[in-house]
Formats: sequence, structure tokens, C-alpha cells
Amino acid sequence: MTSTISPTSLAPSTRQLWTRGRGLLLALLVLLTAGITLAALRSGDQHGRLDPRSADRYGSRAAAELLRDRGVSLTVHTTLRKATAAAGPDTTLLVTNPDLLTPTQQHTLRARTTAAGGRTVLLGPGPPSLGVLAPGVRTNTPGPVAARAPRCSLPAAVRAGSVDIGGKRYETDTPGTDSCYPSDGVPTLLRIPDPMTGSTGMPSTDTTAGDTVLLGSPDILYNDRLDQQGNASLALQLLGSRPHLVWYLPSLSDDSASGADGGEGNAGTTFLELIPSGWLWGAFQLFLAALLAAVWRARRLGPLVTERLPVAIRASESTEGRAGLYRKANARDHAASALRAATRDRLAPLLGVPPTKTHSADTLIPAVSARLPDTDHTPAALLFGPAPSSDAALIRLADQLDALEREVRTS
Repeated sequence: MTSTISPTSLAPSTRQLWTRGRGLLLALLVLLTAGITLAALRSGDQHGRLDPRSADRYGSRAAAELLRDRGVSLTVHTTLRKATAAAGPDTTLLVTNPDLLTPTQQHTLRARTTAAGGRTVLLGPGPPSLGVLAPGVRTNTPGPVAARAPRCSLPAAVRAGSVDIGGKRYETDTPGTDSCYPSDGVPTLLRIPDPMTGSTGMPSTDTTAGDTVLLGSPDILYNDRLDQQGNASLALQLLGSRPHLVWYLPSLSDDSASGADGGEGNAGTTFLELIPSGWLWGAFQLFLAALLAAVWRARRLGPLVTERLPVAIRASESTEGRAGLYRKANARDHAASALRAATRDRLAPLLGVPPTKTHSADTLIPAVSARLPDTDHTPAALLFGPAPSSDAALIRLADQLDALEREVRTS
């Protein structure tokens, strides 16, 4: 009768893998769903922000249509080269996000707009761009967007009256500057005369000379705010004071940001510097989440536990298998050490040697000699001697160890 043993696999089953990983998969699914939901909810609001072609709540299509109705020609550009090429004394250049420009782009923009002699309107410029685009202007702590009175003599602001403005607040000592719509005494709108056209220290009619206008926030241009307060009036007067309007939407894809447009860009800018800070912070958060997940799923080293083997192996087979490995590796020293250690383990209890001294020659050899004073074997050479030099010597050592153990047992 032939018996068959069904093979037993130690690999985890599909059910076990699912049980172990379903918690992590569920967490990833929830995280992915939340991210997609948030992106979908915010995409409708953020799409086309300050874009004159966008009808979204944060778009500026309404202002663009009103400007066209007043006879102002409007062109939209996303590259610095085209935007500055269209600048001129009869042109208003609107820069929607000045802080997105690289230092070299800022210098190029400042030089060309100053030479053109037109109007430049900067929306919410901060420390990254003020030093170049508006020299001498300092930022104060931001203020909330609210309806504010002009409190200045700038004709456009006086006619518009109260508007929704706030955000960045600016301070400057430049003569001839119009400071309007203060928040806690600090203006949120500045009109700075062009230094190349001179300044008389008197308020400008804002149509006869080049100037730069700083708006602390772009809210007056949003579609959903244009019909509130005097927002439409101020937007039309600031952007429609000249017959042509260039609407510049800075973009990271602009060749001048990487120096690919014939040297205008910042050739020394590294790849990491071109990555928005939000992406770097997001990558760090993902790394931290992965690290925490690894710590959570890590297995702690604990005490050894017995585990039933899938098959039973006889001791003789295990001994023969290990002996075959020793022989194949010609490891007579390891084989001899194993034989001597096993013999010492069996002799120590018979001789009354404590377990801590089992493998100590100074303790075990005197005990063997005291039990067998007239033995023909040399206990020191057998139990702690050098490794045998041949297979025959190894077999002879095994026989001698067996004989020594029998003598001790029968003595």
C-alpha cells in the first residue's frame, strides 16, 4: 500500500493576503476618493482665475466685456516676450500674478514697461517681486478684503468710491505717490509715477504719464464681485485709461522662466526652484505618510514560538543530511566541533559539572580524569583537541568519543 502525502504550502493564501491588506487598501481608497472630491469641488472655482475669457466666479470675463464695450482693445498673453512687446505709451499692462515671475523676468518686465511709458497694473505683488517691479515699496501685514473708502485724491478712486479691497498693504516714501483705500491706516492701493517721466509731487490725472498701480487684492476684477460697491468703476478706470489693454497671465510653461527664449530667462534657476512650494510641501507630506504607514505595518521582533512543521523528519535523516553538507564542504572542523560539543553536553551531568562549566576545559577535564584515572584515552585531546586532518581521523575521533562516554557511564 502506497501512502501519499499532500504537499503543504507555507505561502499565504489569497484570503490571508486580503485579510492583511484590506485595511491599508481601504485607507488608500478613502484618501483617493477625498482627494478627487476636493479637486472636483475646487476645480470649478479655481479654473480660469483672473482669466478674461473665463465666466467662473473667479474669472474676469465680465470686466473684459465692459472694457471692450468702452472701445478698449484687449489682448491676452501668457508669455513675457509677447506681453512686453505689446507695451507702449497708449497701453495698460495688467500682470495678474507678479510673484510667479523669476528675478530675470521681473527685471525684463520692469525695464521694458518703464521705457514704454504706459501704465502697469500689478495684482497683489509681494516681497518676491516688489523689490524689482516697485522699488521703494514695502509690504505690511495683510488685511481682510472689505468695502473701503478711497481716502485719497486719485481721480479714479474718488469717482469709484468704496470698493471691495484688502489683502496686501503697502508703504512707500516715493514722492507723488497716490495712497488709497487704507486698512488700519495702511493703503491697499498705490499709484506710483514713472521715474523716467518725472514727478511734480502733485496727484496725476492718471492718463498723461507712465505709472505703476499696485492692488493689494484682485477682488474688484472677479465676476462675482464686479457688480458690488464701486468695483466696476474702479476696474474700468484703472484698466481702461488707455486705448489698449494687455492682460498678462504669467505661466510656468513660459520659455523665459527657464532661459529658453534666447537668454531672457534665468539661466541659473535650478529645477527645484521652478517647482512651486506647494508641490514640495505635498511631496514631503506623502513621504511622511509613507513612513508612518511603514512603521504601522512593521512587525516587532518577539520571542520565538513553536510551529508545527508541515512534515515530520526523522533525526537520523537530519543527521545524515547535515553530515552530507559537512562532507561536501570539507568542513571536518565543524563536524568535529559538533561531535565534541555533544559529547561534553552528555558527560557534564554524569560527572556533576554545572551547566555553565560544561565547555570549560579547566573544569571538565579534571572531572573526567578523576572518574577514569586509568583510562587509555586522553580526555583533553579528545574533548578539546585540534580538528582532524582527514576523514579517517574524523571517524576515529567519533569512535574514541563514544568509547570515552561508555567508560564514564560504566565507571
